[in-house]
Amino acid sequence: MKSRANPVYCSIDTTDLAHATKLIQSIAGGPKPAVGGIKLGLEFFLAHGAPGVRYAFPMPVRATGVGFFLDLKLHDIPNTVAGGIRAVVELAPTFITIHAGGGREMMKAAVDEAGAQAAKQNVARPRLLGVTVLTSLDRSDLEATGVNADPSDQVVRLAALAQESGLDGVICSPLEIEALRKRCGPDFVLMVPGIRPVGSAANDQKRAMTPRQAVDLGATNLVVGRPIYQAADPRAAAEAIAREAGVNDL
Repeated sequence: MKSRANPVYCSIDTTDLAHATKLIQSIAGGPKPAVGGIKLGLEFFLAHGAPGVRYAFPMPVRATGVGFFLDLKLHDIPNTVAGGIRAVVELAPTFITIHAGGGREMMKAAVDEAGAQAAKQNVARPRLLGVTVLTSLDRSDLEATGVNADPSDQVVRLAALAQESGLDGVICSPLEIEALRKRCGPDFVLMVPGIRPVGSAANDQKRAMTPRQAVDLGATNLVVGRPIYQAADPRAAAEAIAREAGVNDL
């Protein structure tokens, strides 16, 4: 049986540059990376910026085909979000996140800028993913912000808007995968956090699922943080999660 491409993106949630660099080399370096990609988010980027990305996740590591998910969750007026996209395209991220709640014009501005800057800088166009409802939120949390909707319904609503605005996919919890596949089709990227391997704690993820369950439902990629980077052997933990998701040629 042909092995599935590794869908696991490890979330590097630290401001410790040396630790992040060592961790990335451990799980993404070498001829057989243990992960499909690395996710660097606000915590890391605010501490170290573009130079930190280049240092911790250098091109020789990325040359093996490991993806780069720059999870900035941009949310501002259209011109400012477009400027944010413009500032990071030169890092050649595979994915960048923006908040779908920022509206149609904001998302369209980001899409236009991503394409224009990628062509100008001769890099692959980053795929833009809309943040829908954070996996730490449940219905009571939404109601507290004035949104009188079930999280799953709100996710589908925002994902449809993101797709109509030209985004390549969305971030969603495992519980919305099936509904989004039905609404948005087979090619829409579903980047899914809230993944916990069998036997691990859910922590602050209120809508969690195992790797195999999420992939079987139609997740494109899985975001996993603590079960990898807090493990005694992060590479072994990443490989185990990948196998759990159906990757068999590590």
